This record gives sequence, structure tokens and C-alpha cells, in this order.
Amino acid sequence: MFTHLHVHTEYSLLDGSNKIKEYVARVKQLGMDSAAITDHGVMYGVIDFYREAKAAGINPVLGCEVYVAPGSRFDREAGAGDDRYYHLVLLAENNTGYQNLMKIVSMGFVEGFYYRPRIDLELLEKYHEGIIALSACLAGEIARNILRGQYDSAKEAALRYERIFGKGNFFLELQDHGIPQQKQVNQQLVRMSAETGIELVCTNDIHYTDESDAEPHDILLCLQTGKKLADEDRMRYEGGQYFVKSEEQMAALFPYAPQALENTHKIAQRCHVDIEFGVTKLPRFDVPEGFTAWEYLNHLCHEGLQRRYQPVTEELKERLSYELTTIRTMGYVDYFLIVWDFIKYARDHDIPVGPGRGSAAGSLVAYTLGITQLDPIRYDLLFERFLNPERVSMPDIDVDFCYERRQEVIDYVVQKYGKDCVAQIVTFGTLAARGVIRDVGRVLDLPYSQCDTIAKMIPQELNITIDKALVMNPELKKLYEEQPEVHRLIDMAKRLEGLPRHTSMHAAGVVISQKAVDEYVPLAKAQDGSIVTQFTMTTLEELGLLKMDFLGLRTLTVIKNAQRMILKNRGIDLDFEALPYDDKKVLDSLGTGHTEGIFQLESPGMKSFMKELKPQSLEDVIAGISLYRPGPMDFIPQYIRGKNRPDTIRYDCPQLEPILQPTYGCIVYQGATRSQLKRLGKSSK
Repeated sequence: MFTHLHVHTEYSLLDGSNKIKEYVARVKQLGMDSAAITDHGVMYGVIDFYREAKAAGINPVLGCEVYVAPGSRFDREAGAGDDRYYHLVLLAENNTGYQNLMKIVSMGFVEGFYYRPRIDLELLEKYHEGIIALSACLAGEIARNILRGQYDSAKEAALRYERIFGKGNFFLELQDHGIPQQKQVNQQLVRMSAETGIELVCTNDIHYTDESDAEPHDILLCLQTGKKLADEDRMRYEGGQYFVKSEEQMAALFPYAPQALENTHKIAQRCHVDIEFGVTKLPRFDVPEGFTAWEYLNHLCHEGLQRRYQPVTEELKERLSYELTTIRTMGYVDYFLIVWDFIKYARDHDIPVGPGRGSAAGSLVAYTLGITQLDPIRYDLLFERFLNPERVSMPDIDVDFCYERRQEVIDYVVQKYGKDCVAQIVTFGTLAARGVIRDVGRVLDLPYSQCDTIAKMIPQELNITIDKALVMNPELKKLYEEQPEVHRLIDMAKRLEGLPRHTSMHAAGVVISQKAVDEYVPLAKAQDGSIVTQFTMTTLEELGLLKMDFLGLRTLTVIKNAQRMILKNRGIDLDFEALPYDDKKVLDSLGTGHTEGIFQLESPGMKSFMKELKPQSLEDVIAGISLYRPGPMDFIPQYIRGKNRPDTIRYDCPQLEPILQPTYGCIVYQGATRSQLKRLGKSSK
């Protein structure tokens, strides 16, 4: 049985076109029971690969082909060109190895980045436990020395790696892609194995899935290097052999080393990592002496209840108690204290904070803590849309800050929880349908105007693909079928479509963890030097980490500047949070459609809608914003008719009247509110 142990996926950015779903499916088709992922210097794809492999019944071997500095990872002077670093394949044998691999890969970015994320022997010595290493390709230290005629140095390096990882944990790697130098290296590795007792392993340096993917992969390399396909002096993988080969194909390449073939499967059978999903790993909030976190949250909420409401009714106390109990049961006490704390910091330091957005506005706890500023009782909002024990998911409170001072709040969080425990979050730009047509066209040296015309034939729709566009646009399909040049362009673009092309930093997302972030996820370094996670926001949430959105909102800055100008020029110190929501002049102004600069009301469509709607209350504005989106938009004429002529409203049954009365008989909102459900219950008895 053979297992692929040297594999680059789509997450070896612009170097691998081997899409994880296709790779796993191909491995399954070939009858293999294990497969590895070893992207260049990163672990971006390990969770996607882990889940896909597990779902297919494949044992996922998690690894990375790291870059090893010839000296210290801190040295920015040593070596030039190929001598800046050597390649080395690391595979996690168990959970300890996975933890250590994350540390090694993170340090490569955080401490060793120089052209590439580099590690060194010191890191390997420190974090070697639970890791199996392979000597890698022609860019490995041992192969480089062999090619220079320095066999003794190569042998010395092999023995050094064996000493670091331990007997039976380091293997000499044979590869054969039809390159003459590989045959030379393989001959010496077989000799070295006999002399040292270090066992052999054979791999194929996979960069694409199928043999037919060699040409689109060649185009991808041109995208990486800014070259054209016709350029002579460019990076290329000669021979077309970097695909997912069968066991038979691999056995035919290494008839002289059958044990090397068997060793691939033996290694894979040793590698088992269990990744935990859905278990929260919230940081602990330090509360004042004499309190537990639960007691302190109750104390703050009851203080806030007295401040927000007079009188405090039994119904309010019951609602607060219900929410607090739910929060405690679901394990989110520290979460609310953390959010309360950094919002309090912002307010204490005169940093404008938004009134709250999304389902969190339905929480009385959030309102009494000052996290949100909209009264959920007055507006009959439903807490269960925010937190629901029957649908366990992390709470998600997005907070708007003045865009000029947002970083101050993030800096406070870093200072409070520790630099190692806070990181920003990676996102990936992808080769999307229109963009990949233009990119591939440039590499093929087609006229820009021709490629631009073809790209513009792809509809501007969410999640559009080239295949969908060919169905939707007959003109594009006709060009594809009748013009060989266009046919080739589109075929190549389809194979590369959807690949990640670059990383960037999420505009708002920040992860806060109870221990150093690299205990849970690998880290990378953004272009501006900021530390980011190598996993995306959704993956972090699935792993149980606390993700917060610190959104920068220009509107808050404009409001703050307006307050300052009013105070300076008119001597009036306006408190915007104390202003009423039913000012007739404001509502009449909205009804004129002059809503430039008003958040969510400034698009041409919303201006026109406001003229029709002529809102008379904040509830009308809320309903208007909710209606003006795909789906509910069809109800706009009915809503306006019902508002202006209540006698035209009809309900399918009496029970619907208390629910749909505020929206004039239209279904606008997701779910009924608490009091509406109570009224429905009474009326149905």
C-alpha cells in the first residue's frame, strides 16, 4: 500500500493547483486509505483537508514543507538565492506533534521571515517531539550537498536530522519526476541509507491533481512570477509528472526500493491527529476581588437594570434572569464581561461606539451592560434570535467604533489579555470568475480588449462561476464553442477558478484566546507586520475560539465631529444617545428622500423608497430597511398600501393579526417576538 506524503494543495499559493476536494476524491478513487498535506511553509489548508479526508474515510496526515535557514532564523544576511533556506517535510504523528508543528510554522513567520517563513535547527530541537521528518526534494539540504559533490556533508546533515527527530523518525526521500539530478541524488541516498541505517521513503512532489492539469498549473506559475507562457526564462515544472499518481505508477518508478514504497504507508499508519471542534476556549475575565465571574455579571446587569428602567417590573426581572441563566448554561459568562469591558474602555476614553447591530440588540443583558443602546423591551425584540440553547453557536456581537480610533480599542485588548493571546484574522483573495479570465488571458498573451470583453460577459452575481455563466449567457457559450482560442482560455481559467491567490487581513476580525493563540492555530505575518491567524474566521469559530468584530464606522466619526462643531459654534453639548427617536421634523425630513450620508438610507433605491414610505416612527424606518432587500422587496407596495389604507389589510387567520399588525399584514421579520408569541398563545386558546 502506498501513501502520498509530499503534497501541495491550493494553499501553496499560486504554486499548487491541487484543490483539496478534488485531491481527496482522487486519492479515494485510487483506493488509498491515507493522504498527506504539506504546503510550502504554511498550514492554511489543514482543517479543510482534515474535514474533507475524514468525510471520505481517508486518514489525514497533517504536515508542512518548511523552509530551514542554513544558520539562525534571525540571520537576515546569510546566503543568497537557493542558499537562503533548505526544504524539509514535517508530518504530525500525534496531537503533540500537531501542537509542535503549529509552533514551528508560526515561529517561521513571527521570528524567521526572510523572503520565506524560515525556521532553524534550534526550533526543530525544541519542538521535534511527535514529528516525523522527510529530507524533501532537490531543495533539501541533503540533496543540495549531494549535487555539489559534498557527500560527506550530506551524510552529516542526515545524521544530524536523525539525532534531532530520533531513530525511525527521519527518512531519506526519493523522488523521480524525470529530472536527471533526481536520479543522481537517489543513487546517493540509497547508498547513504545502507551506510547509516536511515530508511528510505519515496514521494511524488504533487502540485496538481490530474496529469491533464500540467498546463493550467504552468499558467498558475506564470501568474505567480508575472511571466507569460511564451517566455523562455521563467519558472516551470518540467515533465508534467507532479500529479496524484497511483500506487502502480509509483512502484514502476522505484523498482529498486520496494521498502521505500512500503514505508509511506507505515508512516501514514503512525500519523493520527484528533482535532476538537465546537468546544469553546474563551479567555477568563479577571473580576474584582470577592466576585466570581457569574456574580459580577449579575451585579453589573442588575445595576444596569436600575439605571435603564424606572420602575423595574417583575416582568423585566424575569426576562433578565432568563437571559442570564441561558448565558450561564451555554458557558458565555466571560464572553459578555469581555465585550462589556472593551466597550466600557472605549466610552471611558471618548471613543465613539455604535448603538449595536444585529441580533445582539434583542438581549436585555447586552442593553443593561451598555453593550447595546436600543431598548429590546420597547421594540419587542427576541433574545432567542441571538442566543438559543437549542441551536448551540457562539454569540456574535459586532461592535462599531470610530474608524479613526478603532485601533486604540484593539491595542487595549492586546494589553489586557497579552500580545500572545490576541491576533487578527487572515482572509484569502481568490481567482474569481471574471478576474481569472483576465489573468489567464494575459499569460496566454491574448489582447487585453478581447479578454476584457469575455470577462464582462460573466454576469455580476454573487457566487457566479464560469460554468454558470456559460449556461446563463448564450453569447459567451457561442464564443466558447466556435473559437478555439476562447475555448482554450476558458478551459484553462475553469481549472484555476476559485484557487486562493493571496492573503490579506480581515477588516474587523480579532481572535482572543485563553492561552497563546499558536497553542490553538498556526500564525502568519501580514504585509504590515501584524500577526494573523492562518485559519479563517469561520474555521476559528468551529475550533471554539473567541472571534470579535471590531468594525470601523466612518459615520460615528462624522457624528462625533458634528458634536464638537455644535459645542464650539453654538455652545450646545449634544448627547446623541439621549435624543428621542420620534422627532417629527427628522421623520418628515427622511420622507423627502434627502438622506445623503444617513447610514443604510443613502442609496438611490432607499431614497426613492423613503419618499413613498414617508415614515412616521422609527418602527417605519426599521421596517423599511428590512423590506428593501431581495425577497421582502416584493411586499413593498402591499406594505405602503396597508400603511396608508388600513381597511385594505387582510389576515389569513385571526392568530396572525397580533404578529403582522405592526407591519400592516406583511411578513417582514424572521420569527415572531416574545410578546407576539404570548399574544398568539392566548388568542389560540
